[in-house]
Amino acid sequence: MRSYILRRLIYAVPTLLFISFIAFVVIELPPGDYMTTIQQNLMAQAGLSVSEAREIADQMRRVYGLDKPFLVRYFNWVSGIITRGDFGFSFIYRRPVSEVIWGRLGMTLLVALSSHLISVVVGVLIGIYSATHRNSFFDTVATVFAFIGLSMPNFFLALVIMYVLSFKFGMHVGGFFSPQYVIAPWSFERLVDFLQHFWVPVLVVGLAGTARNMRVMRSNLLDVLHHQYVQTARAKGLEERVVIYRHAVRNAIQPLVMYLGIALPFLLQGEIVTSAVMNLPTMGPVFLAALTTQDMYLAGSFLLLLATVLVIGNLLADIALAWVDPRVRYD
Repeated sequence: MRSYILRRLIYAVPTLLFISFIAFVVIELPPGDYMTTIQQNLMAQAGLSVSEAREIADQMRRVYGLDKPFLVRYFNWVSGIITRGDFGFSFIYRRPVSEVIWGRLGMTLLVALSSHLISVVVGVLIGIYSATHRNSFFDTVATVFAFIGLSMPNFFLALVIMYVLSFKFGMHVGGFFSPQYVIAPWSFERLVDFLQHFWVPVLVVGLAGTARNMRVMRSNLLDVLHHQYVQTARAKGLEERVVIYRHAVRNAIQPLVMYLGIALPFLLQGEIVTSAVMNLPTMGPVFLAALTTQDMYLAGSFLLLLATVLVIGNLLADIALAWVDPRVRYD
């Protein structure tokens, strides 16, 4: 197992380099750059002429190295990440990209991981109960809610919940804290206020994952329950609980374990739209702003972060699959 993990980590290096190059190309595809936005603002707000604004923009390009060829800028960006941990400079926030990312990464991962954990635990448990109580009232209700969860966009669900909480219950919505607790020191009251706000984005981001996990677990378990080894276990007189959880569930959950490796990046992507709608201090609004203003180093670093999470998630999923199924060997 150690040699397998080492090989996967070694293979991850060229993979991330390739992804970083593709991300840099995609960000460069739209015409212009951030200094083009500056040039337009100078003409619209400062009243400068086209030539004067262009001259200032060109000077700023030379200062930040944006006048250099594409491959030179990409090499400087990647070499800075590898040698110094320098992800470049954010033109929007006037700070290094690493400071912008690390300042919001904690809350971003907290929302995504919490949604991921709840979607797996709740989805699997509901799927098991639905499969073992097929065509019951609970199975029908769970199936209906699963289809709703899969079809409803995240931003629409966020708007509905915000409307209900605000206009029907008079609660503060948006952000992680009420106004009086935003800059207050941590206390029990601030923790309670945080939990009252935190469950909304977790529910919004994790609903689709919960619905999918429920449907996949239900269908897989229904298929496994008809296999001969399950019938043999029942014929030996084993308790139904042992047959279900020790034999059937262990094999039915394998496709879900394999999917867990790619689920977290999708949750991060879902968090982008949700955080923009709910005004959350996470990476979502930062990434959207970086794309609209062509803040290339900030947007590219976030895409590289998603790729890193995907690579690590796939590795952890493979390790978990070997733990769930002893027949899997990576030596």
